[in-house]
Amino acid sequence: MISHLKGNIVHKSPTEIVVDVNGVGYAVTIPLSTFEKIEHTSGQATILTYLHVREDAMLLYGFATETEREIFKALISVSGIGPKMALGVLSGMSTGEIRNAIVQGNLSALTSISGIGRKTAERIVIELRDKLGKAEISESSIIPTSKQMKARSEAIVALMSLGHSRQTAEQALLKVVSESVNKDISVEEMIKRALHYATK
Repeated sequence: MISHLKGNIVHKSPTEIVVDVNGVGYAVTIPLSTFEKIEHTSGQATILTYLHVREDAMLLYGFATETEREIFKALISVSGIGPKMALGVLSGMSTGEIRNAIVQGNLSALTSISGIGRKTAERIVIELRDKLGKAEISESSIIPTSKQMKARSEAIVALMSLGHSRQTAEQALLKVVSESVNKDISVEEMIKRALHYATK
């Protein structure tokens, strides 16, 4: 099992990086949460990894923190959740938000993430609530309100209609929501603020 890679990041995108380790380039798929942490990293870096082995491929997933990797591994242990969907969850919410949404059974927060339906959200809560509830929460325990989550979903659709990719929209809105903890802001205001980040 490849536990981590230490080398120079020679390519970066919101979904993938290439790490040069002694002349060998490793393609690593990452969530947006990791990209945000390493976006401005230069020189040598250490990326925590998880090697997913399938019959037809060996895929390497990377994370900036151990918490991200733990959440990823917990999610893919749930029936019906694959690595792609697990990365989608990590890209849509912070690890603290994910953990608390699961522990508190906040289905509306989980279903606001693209690809997560109610039945899948219920499975995640049932299978991971006790497991994650026993773990120490090292990041922010504040989760967005239900109104914020609904507004964010509508704002993502609006931003995509304006020509932004879903990844760009989700990344921008994640910043908006983190700045508006415990405040219900309108979809229009959310879009306006998100456009400030999405156009940078």
